[in-house]
Amino acid sequence: MVERAEDEEKWLAAGIAGLQQNAFYMHRALDSNNLRDALKYSAQMLSELRTSRLSPHKYYELYMRAFDELRKLEMFFKEEARRGCSIIDLYELVQHAGNILPRLYLLCTVGSVYIKSKEAPAKDVLKDLVEMCRGIQHPVRGLFLRSYLSQVSRDKLPDIGSEYEGDADTVVDAVEFLLQNFTEMNKLWVRMQHQGPAREKEKREKERSELRDLVGKNLHVLGQLEGVDLDMYKETVLPRVLEQVVNCKDEIAQFYLMDCIIQVFPDEYHLQTLETLLGACPQLQPSVDIKTVLSQLMERLSNYAASSAEVLPEFLQVEAFSKLSNAIWKVIEAQVDMPIFGAVTLYSSLLTFTLHVHPDRLDYVDQVLGACVTKLSSAGKLEDSKSTKQIVALLSAPLEKYNDIVTVLKLSNYPRVMEYLDNRTNKVMAIVIIQSIMKNKTCIATAEKVEALFELIKGLIKDLDGDLHDELDDEDFKEEQNSVARLIQMLYSDDPDEMLQIICAVRKHFLTGGPQRLPYTIPPLVFSSLKLIRKLQGQDENVVGEEASASPKKIFQLLNQTIEALSVVPASELALRLYLQCAEAANDCDLEPVAYEFFTQAYILYEEEIAVLDF
Repeated sequence: MVERAEDEEKWLAAGIAGLQQNAFYMHRALDSNNLRDALKYSAQMLSELRTSRLSPHKYYELYMRAFDELRKLEMFFKEEARRGCSIIDLYELVQHAGNILPRLYLLCTVGSVYIKSKEAPAKDVLKDLVEMCRGIQHPVRGLFLRSYLSQVSRDKLPDIGSEYEGDADTVVDAVEFLLQNFTEMNKLWVRMQHQGPAREKEKREKERSELRDLVGKNLHVLGQLEGVDLDMYKETVLPRVLEQVVNCKDEIAQFYLMDCIIQVFPDEYHLQTLETLLGACPQLQPSVDIKTVLSQLMERLSNYAASSAEVLPEFLQVEAFSKLSNAIWKVIEAQVDMPIFGAVTLYSSLLTFTLHVHPDRLDYVDQVLGACVTKLSSAGKLEDSKSTKQIVALLSAPLEKYNDIVTVLKLSNYPRVMEYLDNRTNKVMAIVIIQSIMKNKTCIATAEKVEALFELIKGLIKDLDGDLHDELDDEDFKEEQNSVARLIQMLYSDDPDEMLQIICAVRKHFLTGGPQRLPYTIPPLVFSSLKLIRKLQGQDENVVGEEASASPKKIFQLLNQTIEALSVVPASELALRLYLQCAEAANDCDLEPVAYEFFTQAYILYEEEIAVLDF
């Protein structure tokens, strides 16, 4: 490999030396207005580009030196035309160069001046040049030659408003020229992959990646033509480009060119031709990184939607969500070997698009989550961290968009997606949900919503299958439970009956948490209950339907049972303090029998503690 690199440096140095020597004699001929010698030495100079010994990277160095010299030659041809030299004759003259590669470089150079002189319609010269370049079928040499043709002609295309537009020349001719040059360049580029031994496949792929911009320049120029309106793009440009993309059946070309299409043409065009563009995606090679292509498309469309409220009706009119959703399903079906990470990434991008463009359509958001669940159900539990992180991103997106867990709780498929997270990540996601509630001061005001919320954060509330606690995660466990404790203050309703239902729902879940959690979760529940009692203090206990209503006596009964669960953990000292707090509160409510019961429980615990110490 080292020897190969050293040889290349020698070949490049020899090529540059030969090019510079002939360029010197060409300059001397130009200075003396000796056209024949100028053509002779320029042809010899360009013969250095006939080499097959250089890698594309080294060949590019040689090409750029030749390109600089050709610009000087072009200036000379322009001066000759100004002095009365016939460009038509000059165009014929350069075609007598002995070797085809120098001949075509000279022909493109004179052709540029020929178009500028307007002695012939631009479309005729362009058509002639693009056809003549077929004479070079060596991939690297052909690519650089056509790149040169694209470079010297880009400011001479008959576009709308261009000085080269006329009765005989229209933007249609410019589009045809660029599409033909693009097609031929892509064929040469793809052919590179199939030349050489299989063991050098990786090397060829690297070399091809270095040359991709040469092919893409044609699409960039197409995207900048004023005359390529939506109709022409829809009827001619996009179908022709996609035909080439699909038919080349080359992974590198398909990925790069799809990315090019998305980047160089206007967002409005993508929106109005969404079905055509998406229709090509399932036809690409299975190895193409289609998730990145579609993600970039959806990102651009999302930004386009955010740019102005006026464009949003267009998204509804073309049914963008439906088309993107169907396309993703078809791609996942077509690429049976697509890793789960790829599928989740696609749904994550679709969800981001939906939240940007249709934030009010919760049914769309839930539909995306449901489609993700369907895909995950066929894969089972996630094994790789990349997929897990992508699901966390998917679940975090609605929280960040709505800043309201109450809205997220309306999504029936949200908890179903969480089921596919491993226990540790499930807890991380639960923490994110709690942080969102605390940050946005979101009040959960019904028992039904509390039940839905606790279903989401159940990994923090109780042990899940496979959970293991040890000293190593003791600090994490404490932080998790402190988060749950802080959450209690956000579970609140002004309606006493509803608040009692909330307390009962929370109590039910907390009592399943096991002895490690109760010392963290029971105290805030007790204080939340005492807060409700203070609100009810003085209320008539003999109201109709007392059994169904919130009352201090009923809440104290719940508290007694709740603290009793804590006392057997054991966490006797904590239970003792809570019994005393409840006794004091009951006394304030003039409920002496209730207060006496709490004091009795506290005394029993105290006696037990003393007995243990004496023992």
